[in-house]
Amino acid sequence: MKLTMKKLAYICLVLICPAFNAYAQNMQVSDPYLILNAGPDDPLYTTYTAPIERARLYGDKGYKMDHYTDENPLNYGSDEGGRIYNIWMVNKLVIPRMSEYHKRPVVKASFSDMALLEYEPFEGIHVEECFNVYSSRLAIVDMNIKNTSGKTQEIELFPVLDIRNDSMRILGFDEENNAYVTEHHESLERLISDLYAGYGYPTQLRDVFSGNFEPYSYGGFRGNLNDFYNYIKTDFYAETRYNDSLNFQTAGDCDFVSLHFKFSLEAGEEKNIRYTRGVQSMDEDIETLMNEVDRAMDVDLQKILDRNVEMFRSVPRIRFDDPQKKMVYLGAFNLARGCMLPPSGKTSYNFYVFSREPLWGWGHGHQVLHESLAMMAYAYLDAQSAQNSQRVYMEQQRADGLIAYRHGPRGMQDYPHYSKIYGDTMSTTSAPFYSWINWEIFRVSHDTSFLEDAYLSGSLYTEWLVKNRDADRDGLFEWGPYGIIENVRDWYNAVFQVSAERYLDVDKEDISDELECLDLSMMLSNEMQHLSKMAKVLGKEKEAGRWQKQAEQINKKVNRYMWDDSSGFYYSVNRDDHGFMFMTRDLRRQEIIGFLPLWTNAAPEDRAKVLLESLTDSTKFWRQYGIPTLAADDPWYSPYVDYCCKWNGPVWLLWDYMVFKGLLNYGEYETAEKLADKMYEAVQVQLSKNHNFWESYSPDNQVLNCPSNYIWDAIMAKVFIDLEEARKH
Repeated sequence: MKLTMKKLAYICLVLICPAFNAYAQNMQVSDPYLILNAGPDDPLYTTYTAPIERARLYGDKGYKMDHYTDENPLNYGSDEGGRIYNIWMVNKLVIPRMSEYHKRPVVKASFSDMALLEYEPFEGIHVEECFNVYSSRLAIVDMNIKNTSGKTQEIELFPVLDIRNDSMRILGFDEENNAYVTEHHESLERLISDLYAGYGYPTQLRDVFSGNFEPYSYGGFRGNLNDFYNYIKTDFYAETRYNDSLNFQTAGDCDFVSLHFKFSLEAGEEKNIRYTRGVQSMDEDIETLMNEVDRAMDVDLQKILDRNVEMFRSVPRIRFDDPQKKMVYLGAFNLARGCMLPPSGKTSYNFYVFSREPLWGWGHGHQVLHESLAMMAYAYLDAQSAQNSQRVYMEQQRADGLIAYRHGPRGMQDYPHYSKIYGDTMSTTSAPFYSWINWEIFRVSHDTSFLEDAYLSGSLYTEWLVKNRDADRDGLFEWGPYGIIENVRDWYNAVFQVSAERYLDVDKEDISDELECLDLSMMLSNEMQHLSKMAKVLGKEKEAGRWQKQAEQINKKVNRYMWDDSSGFYYSVNRDDHGFMFMTRDLRRQEIIGFLPLWTNAAPEDRAKVLLESLTDSTKFWRQYGIPTLAADDPWYSPYVDYCCKWNGPVWLLWDYMVFKGLLNYGEYETAEKLADKMYEAVQVQLSKNHNFWESYSPDNQVLNCPSNYIWDAIMAKVFIDLEEARKH
């Protein structure tokens, strides 16, 4: 009886509303620069998250679009929360995977929360599809389907919510809202680092899967895509055949649920289908989600698209000779934007996480200064938001000037650690890129109010560093007692780490607080130089001169103590005697930090030429995909990115960017351009293969096992912008 009623409802719906065009979206990208037309093998970043105004830190669901895998349908999936997709049936022919589409999906345009695609699942059936992560709770798939074949086509659609982690349970079907209501479990255990227990990460979640008109049928199923194909492919000889309808399951365990839409398209006719996936914690009020689902059925996606286009108005219009470079360029901005979240918890400013999709513990919830290098690129997209992100540090800066290792919605985290040198417990900070970032943001925003606040904050922070990171007061600097995280360079560091394979605990492994460290000394010189630039703009000439003089004093000492004539390179030295030996260890291991004196304009011209020889030596640093963190002829060198946080060979784009800037400082434009090409190739290869950015890259090969979609890779946009500026001058 129920099946008959469904058929009757379908017939009545066709008679009353033959076109189903109430929500039709023929979406237009008004800026031709943003039109990509990217195919499956193009370097397109395909991860999407909710915009700042409709996002939240906890219970936030991002998605990765798969428009490139032959054996899958076009789909949108999240790390732990399953995926959504549609199975096509045209004239009783089932088209379950992209390899069988008449024309594969082409991505017309892509933003941090939205993708526009065109494809033909069947000859003469043209689809314009928009995927939009409308909010942290809700994703929309909008399909405008047009019959261009010249004859009537019978179409059935099967939108699917596919969890398949053995936890999905149907709670019921809401007839009033045309929605399946289910629940599923998501673990706090993640590949890179687990989500923090005790915070607001939901583990038991409710799903609402709905369409914009009454489905012809619906069902819940066990199995996989092939099993579903076997079910819906009519077989007149099977006892349990599909027979025009799904199974109407309203309770029980399953792997996926499907809605079923059925209609005819006359020649030239078009229809709009929209389906949504809502998700929330089981502890939340379902009416809140239902109301949002209801609003999403009417939302004007063109207006969302127009706002995205408008945001990109401020991005420099670089005319690339290769359209794939533009895809990487625009994708870098989308990466940064997609990591931004609104004020919450203990901060009143928008902030970023390292990654929103996939979601992992260490990268979620707090900012760190070296990740904030991404703001130098992001400022071109949204200068105010980039400034607000830096204001998170200002807001939570300690009265004595400390900017701690992490800041964000859970407040300042300074990881106190006992210092043998000071004989007391000390706070942990981060690599000081602070005033450099603030200056670069100001160059875009021209906001003197921000500059005034940044100058005051940066001055206090730099003075704290001078007081707390120079135990012997000789003008050279050592990292703090928890240097293994403070110095950015984590594990497998040939100089700071005692053993090659981390045999000991952190305190026994790390010696970065017992050396005069080249990297920190150069970073402080760089901070002082940028404070000098700020002071000049603010009319503080005397202070500008003082900061510049202090920077020059550091540079002189670096050249006096840290340059080795015999190898033609800069190194960290023993704090006690400024020698290149620490106990029985030779500190002259050639790391990427040896090029930082180019970045700070500290290297004399003759030494710069010697450094350039080492840099462009393919047996050392001039590798296929960039400058490795350790010279390739070092016995600890490894090109394999088999986990996160390795500094014995992998390429880290933010450090290669500093080398790139150093080359431009010394007028080595052609070499800088070649390095930019290497960095681009590293990113382009991965985006073409798996459509991810990565925490680090192998200098020699293409296989990576490290955190994906890491915010600081947005620095690639700054590489292109700086190269364009240098080209013009």
